[in-house]
Amino acid sequence: MDRQNNQPSLFRGMGGSPARFTPSAKPRDAKRTMLRIGAMYMRYGKSIFFASALTAISAGIAVAVPYFIGKTFDAFDVSAVRVDFTALYWLLALLVALYAANWAVTTAGSVLMLKVSQRIVLGLRSAFFEKLQRLPLKFFDTRPHGDTMSRLTNDVDNISVTIAQTTTQLVSSALTLGGSLIVMLRLSPLLTLAVLASVPLFTLLTRTIASRSRRFFIAQQKSLGTLSGIVEENITGLKMVKAFGRQGEVMERFQQVNEALADNSTKAQVWSGFLMPLMNVINNLVFALVAVVGGVLSVRQGLAVGVVVSFLSYSKQFGMPLNAVAGMFSTIQAALAGAERVLEVLDEAEEAPDAENAVAIDVPEGRVTFEHVSFSYDKKKPVLTDICFDVRPGETIALVGETGAGKTTVVALLTRAYDADAGRILIDGIPVTDIRRASLRDCFSVVLQDTCLFTGTILDNIRYSKPDATDAQVIAAAKLARAHGFIEKLPDGYRTMVSGTTDNLSEGQRQLLAIARAVLCDAPILILDEATSSVDTKTEKDIQRAMLELMQNRTSFLIAHRLSTIRDADRILVISDGRLLECGNHEELLRQRGLYYRMVESQLGLSG
Repeated sequence: MDRQNNQPSLFRGMGGSPARFTPSAKPRDAKRTMLRIGAMYMRYGKSIFFASALTAISAGIAVAVPYFIGKTFDAFDVSAVRVDFTALYWLLALLVALYAANWAVTTAGSVLMLKVSQRIVLGLRSAFFEKLQRLPLKFFDTRPHGDTMSRLTNDVDNISVTIAQTTTQLVSSALTLGGSLIVMLRLSPLLTLAVLASVPLFTLLTRTIASRSRRFFIAQQKSLGTLSGIVEENITGLKMVKAFGRQGEVMERFQQVNEALADNSTKAQVWSGFLMPLMNVINNLVFALVAVVGGVLSVRQGLAVGVVVSFLSYSKQFGMPLNAVAGMFSTIQAALAGAERVLEVLDEAEEAPDAENAVAIDVPEGRVTFEHVSFSYDKKKPVLTDICFDVRPGETIALVGETGAGKTTVVALLTRAYDADAGRILIDGIPVTDIRRASLRDCFSVVLQDTCLFTGTILDNIRYSKPDATDAQVIAAAKLARAHGFIEKLPDGYRTMVSGTTDNLSEGQRQLLAIARAVLCDAPILILDEATSSVDTKTEKDIQRAMLELMQNRTSFLIAHRLSTIRDADRILVISDGRLLECGNHEELLRQRGLYYRMVESQLGLSG
């Protein structure tokens, strides 16, 4: 919300830079978040069960392979200088079958979990976007738009990718470690102790490197976010940068942040890069320890060579699940933080639903009444105080006052973008709170100060207010809004592609399209919020002539500062500091020599 101007963001356009690279904070309630995410996964209980079963089979195969490798070596009888080829062939065939089965099972489990994750992402994104449609404007006025976008994109992806991967990895790691430990204990408790010597080393190594690298990864993400903001600001405001000759300062600032990003990224990658080489060192040390202890036990206690070979394999694969589990904690923490941010929006209070006895206005006349209306955005500082007026059907009302006086807030309350704190607002004698929202909003055609265009053709953008309008109706609306002339001069005419972010149209042309959209809507109440602020004087006169025809038999609210726009209104409401101070037509207010007189005098003085 624009607190300075006391205007809701709906009536001031869209904006906000995406907070795509904000580092995830620690979740505030990890247990509750995990339970809710788990509940989402349990909607696909059968798929999860089969994926878990496949993961368990894969872990069982991983545990069995080193055991049968050892048995393969036992087929060689060194003392008798004899080879049991029958057993050797069967064992080799079994190992090939186990490796093939492990590949098939692992692939099937991974595909199944990925499908479940993408279904959850599909559901989460749909639920999130549907939630945005039902949230009150207060939500968007009090949060950066970029942060909301980041929750819908990055955080949802984080949930799907991270949790899907870590779920199978955790299950597989736990089963592999547990199964390997059981088999090793049964084969040789002493050699098991030699393998377990790696556990404290792995734990100490992971904790040390993770604590060091995490700090640099966070700094890297912060620098990346700052750099992204600089790039976005300068692409958006490139005209201003060039106009004021600030390219040097911009480059200097970019270079500073870029160097900080490079420095933090280097340190983060260096520290995290230490992990695998040092893990391999520990694995090799344990491998050597198992080989030495196994050799001694084989010579002195007659331990089978195949058992020693099995342990050598177990020592190699024992460290990998430990490393995976340790490395997943920070990943899971980030995913839970992202999930918490998504769930936070899903838990937001929605727009108040229609009352049970809410009615629809089939043929609205356009009478508007404000009865002692008061309103505040933050429930502390009043924006409107005891506003009272009555507008007859077809009457044109101009709202004037200094910036931040509350003019746009009056319109926001009328359209029920917000609900008044006190008093009543009525349309055709019916309180707006007793009218169905869909029916209420069908009563209005709106042209905002900041024009919002959507990606598509000019034809689509004008038709946005009335999707079933024919091409002929769209062109007729454009002619009435004096937009047809410039549209015909465009390379593709009405088929020209436009969007809300490109500059292929001037502000005045975009405003003409917005007016054409309102003309096409053909609603009984017309709201023009500084609708001619971006057009030249000649175009303004053309629009005003078009508006005279458009406003016939319609209740119209004009918010403007230009005298030429408001002087012909049936009544002018002068608002100051949230209060209605003066009411009358242009001549009546001039005779009162009050605030309106001073505003006109000031404007004429500036122009003369």
